Amino acid sequence: MPEWKIPLYKIYTDDEDLNLITKIIKRGNKWAIGPEIEQFEDAIKSYVGCDYCLTLNSGTSALHASFLAYELGKGDEIVVPSFTFISTVNSVLFVDAKPTFAEIEEANLGLDPEQIQKKISGNTKAIIPMDCGGLPCKIFEIKEQIEDTELVLIEDAAEALGSSVKGTKVGSNADLSIFSFCGNKVLTTGEGGAITTNSKEIYEKIKLIRSHGRIDKINYFNNPHESSFQGVGYNWRLSTITACLGITQLEKLDKIVKMRQEHANFLSERLSKYPQIQVPKASAEYTHIYQMYTIRLPNKIIRDKLHSHLLADGIFSKVYFYPIHLTDFYKNKFGTKSSILPVTEKIADQVLTLPIYPNMTIEEKNLLIESIDMFFEKPE
Repeated sequence: MPEWKIPLYKIYTDDEDLNLITKIIKRGNKWAIGPEIEQFEDAIKSYVGCDYCLTLNSGTSALHASFLAYELGKGDEIVVPSFTFISTVNSVLFVDAKPTFAEIEEANLGLDPEQIQKKISGNTKAIIPMDCGGLPCKIFEIKEQIEDTELVLIEDAAEALGSSVKGTKVGSNADLSIFSFCGNKVLTTGEGGAITTNSKEIYEKIKLIRSHGRIDKINYFNNPHESSFQGVGYNWRLSTITACLGITQLEKLDKIVKMRQEHANFLSERLSKYPQIQVPKASAEYTHIYQMYTIRLPNKIIRDKLHSHLLADGIFSKVYFYPIHLTDFYKNKFGTKSSILPVTEKIADQVLTLPIYPNMTIEEKNLLIESIDMFFEKPE
């Protein structure tokens, strides 16, 4: 592994994280199914503005559990973007359903509301938009497209906890939303995930699914009697120690978001001088939390050259995302081909994610800008 001058991300932490975790470790019990898990769930529920929240051990588990709760399965089709992290689509296959790839729009890089109707068939059961890099999708316009149907709307908000749409927090506008707390997320617990919903029925189903199909009126590890098992479930619980990180990270989430936004503004001001670079943009209606700072270049050739230049200069950059429908697995399984999603494929050839993190120093930001300056100003 190379030692990067500037990594793609760093985790923001402080003594509050350490102190609460240390307290739980010294407690010597309830490292699993401790009261801090429900405390974290209540805090998310309050922050987002929804009726129910459950934590799980990853965003992928949250998606999988959601599909099971809505009884999606064999013969069902689920509309998904191809411009997303692969678990959005893999989770469809987990329940033996079929992904239907739909186009994205260029402003927010989310599912294009105007294209969704073209992808709906008699077998379509759900729509799964994704919030890309901390910028929300056009969730209200998507809802309008399916308001007269019985389609389930599950928002993959893995990258967007803390962002908002038209004054409402992401996580409160779909039938169900999922979040990820993986190491590169704005709020991170190393690994972890959550669902938010206003449906008590779905909430109760996922409670069973995430913990062996078991109903626990008291903590399982404090229960001397037989548990009540109501169905088949998994072990997708979040640990108590992980939940403690979530509690302290959520308390400073707005601070972390503000730091990211300030860094993004700094980078955008200095990169906007190049006509070849399209910097990410937010708006009054769509709050960008910059889980990723992704620029767009004119074409794949320039993008790849800049990518290689930065890597050679010790600066981590990465392409998010390559189209899933063009991966070997999905081409072989479904026969998907290039050109079926021209906007997705064009954007995938243009995007490059640059380093950004809350405690990014002025020296690191200047070094990043200087490296990009060197690339564009050097003679051919």
